[in-house]
Amino acid sequence: MNKISRHVIRENASVREALIKLDILASDAILFVTDTENILLGSLTDGDLRRGFIKGLGFEDALLKFIQPNPSFIVEGEFVMDKLEEYKAKNFKIIPVLNHTKQIVEVINFREQSTIIPADAIIMAGGEGKRLRPLTEATPKPLLKVGDKPIIEYNIDRLQQVGVKNITLSINYLGDQLVDYFGDGESRRLNIQYVREDKPLGTIGSILLVEEFYHEDIIVMNSDLLTNIDFHDFYKCYKDSGADMAVAATSYHVDVPYGVLEADESNKVLSLKEKPRYTYYSNAGIYILKKHLLKMIPQDEFYDITDLIKRILEMNLKMLTYPINGYWLDIGKHEDFEKAQNDVKHIRF
Repeated sequence: MNKISRHVIRENASVREALIKLDILASDAILFVTDTENILLGSLTDGDLRRGFIKGLGFEDALLKFIQPNPSFIVEGEFVMDKLEEYKAKNFKIIPVLNHTKQIVEVINFREQSTIIPADAIIMAGGEGKRLRPLTEATPKPLLKVGDKPIIEYNIDRLQQVGVKNITLSINYLGDQLVDYFGDGESRRLNIQYVREDKPLGTIGSILLVEEFYHEDIIVMNSDLLTNIDFHDFYKCYKDSGADMAVAATSYHVDVPYGVLEADESNKVLSLKEKPRYTYYSNAGIYILKKHLLKMIPQDEFYDITDLIKRILEMNLKMLTYPINGYWLDIGKHEDFEKAQNDVKHIRF
């Protein structure tokens, strides 16, 4: 039974049927009552039934006499992140998602999904992983297991937790294994598609092979990253800033073991810093960009994401840097892979 059918009951169902479904749902006990067209009519909890019985209603009465007629909901395709935060603050646990004809198309359980980011995603998963051979001789790097599941699956799961449903995998080397593993995504309640490079197109060029992006914002990320980046906060900062593109970054510290003299152009000493630490931010391989930027990428040519970043800066478009405060590891070498195996035991993903 899928998540929607678990929480939906028809208006002509009996009170006894409703009680049985609520009992099965346990701590998630709320039902959404619909008509035969799946249009939301109201919500129903154990408390609603109890109050109905106190008022004199019985098992033979219509279910509609017990319901709350104006339940909270969100509308599919709208920007609802702030609204969902309000619901969570009010201790809502389950929220239905309606289309514009008020039919239930999804049910959000805040234990499983924190928000809905209105964006599509593409994960670059076509590399050969040469530095990880012999591990990658028969297995594509994204499918190498860290702990109990493949590297790329952590990223797909994290995107799903924030409501990103449309995910494209850009594949090449041993790409059929990825297709076999994830399929069309239906079993995961996702829409997973694939594009395949016939020739190397760089780190962003293959994005033009995607036939359609359904949202105006696109999340782009490398497949060989192990991270618990807060996508909710990343996306919110991007939207609040009004940027055309956001680049996630990791901090890199350089500790100088000596006193450092700072001087002006004439070599006049301005200050002395004793054993300073300098912090730099490096590209973390995760981006959010507006769909209109795709027009800047040349068709059928090798093109790296860094080329796009330079072009955006040349055009004085707005770009945001987002420091990752959580865990991040680029699994490129054997020592990285070994570190990931140890870290996954202690880091929550």
